[in-house]
Amino acid sequence: MLAFAPMAMAACAPAVPVASDFIPEYKGVETRLLDGDLVQFDVAMTKALSTQDVADYAECAAAQYTVIRGYGFARHVRTNVNQEGGVWRADAVYTISPSLPRGIKTIDAEVTLSECMERGIPTV
Repeated sequence: MLAFAPMAMAACAPAVPVASDFIPEYKGVETRLLDGDLVQFDVAMTKALSTQDVADYAECAAAQYTVIRGYGFARHVRTNVNQEGGVWRADAVYTISPSLPRGIKTIDAEVTLSECMERGIPTV
């Protein structure tokens, strides 16, 4: 009977994480034009390590959208992040503009896009 005890206890041990557990899976972006230059991005992903990963995904989507619309800059308005059932979601709002907007949370869309590609974060 003692020979089986270690095996039974091993079955209760938590699974050891593997590398693939830490590779984010990006589930897509929904974009909504709210009013003129105000745009909302809803993103979803799994295997995020923190809320910052989800916010970064939304920022990359905002950068791509900004370039697609022919603008060069965006300003972050807000980002709400939540997690449910292993899926992380962010609801982010940005303004887009052809010139550098006022404010401290601005992004240069082309520079941000380049950084997103380097980090392997997909865009729209």
